[in-house]
Amino acid sequence: MKDNAPHAPVSAVIPCYCCSETIERAVGSIINQTQLPVEIWLVDDASPDDGCTLNKLYELKARYTDMVQIEIIKLPVNGGPSVARNAGWEAATQPYIAFLDADDAWHPQKLEVQYGWMKEHPEIALTGHKCLWLKEDSFPQSGEPLPKVEEFHARWITKLSLLISNRFSTRSVMLKNNLPFRFEPQKRHSEDYLLWLQITLSGYQCAFLDLPLAYLYKAPYGEDGLSADLWKMEKGELDTYYRVYKEGYINLFAWLFLVLFSLAKFCCRVLKVYFKKITRMLTK
Repeated sequence: MKDNAPHAPVSAVIPCYCCSETIERAVGSIINQTQLPVEIWLVDDASPDDGCTLNKLYELKARYTDMVQIEIIKLPVNGGPSVARNAGWEAATQPYIAFLDADDAWHPQKLEVQYGWMKEHPEIALTGHKCLWLKEDSFPQSGEPLPKVEEFHARWITKLSLLISNRFSTRSVMLKNNLPFRFEPQKRHSEDYLLWLQITLSGYQCAFLDLPLAYLYKAPYGEDGLSADLWKMEKGELDTYYRVYKEGYINLFAWLFLVLFSLAKFCCRVLKVYFKKITRMLTK
């Protein structure tokens, strides 16, 4: 973090569940921002770890109390990431919300660049960006300075392109606080995709910034996942398409096409995963 770094009018929201070993890296990546958020909301989703996660959250709050406002919400029962994110969203006081998962991290210039771009484009309700997959022992560094806000490529995300594929990972999303939508609390798979679709299909403009401003430390969806996990994700996506159809955002023909297209992509993912496993076995 730069000395006397200005604050962006952003509330960072992190759902926390049994994350005592990773949350320090996530919060640290926010503290290291060149432009700090006004507040960080850490939402403990009733972690059943004898207080390890909750104690770590209070430790981080005490450590960084002079740098940024950190608030902790303790949920009485486990509700999943949708419920935890909604709790932080409802409590947030700033006009922009940025989401981060407890096992991920942000590039040091993420808020400076992303908020700066959204400030220059007030018609945009939601933005996302590229993410990089790093090794577990890596930590985001500033490295070479990122391009200036006016120099990198940003593309508007159309309704059709978002229906074909989820363009936004939650760790990359910044959106306006006053949007009349929330994560569906009953969904635990593809809940983020449903929200992005509801926003976009309702007529709000969204954009994708062509910069890697966030990091994940576990295999992306479909890379090394078990077939059972892939099927859970697939069922979540199919449910998402059904919901947007029932809510009147798409017609019957579009829904049927998207279901068939999604199932075809799922089959390709499964084949890809098993091909990798077989290749690894043969090369040992």
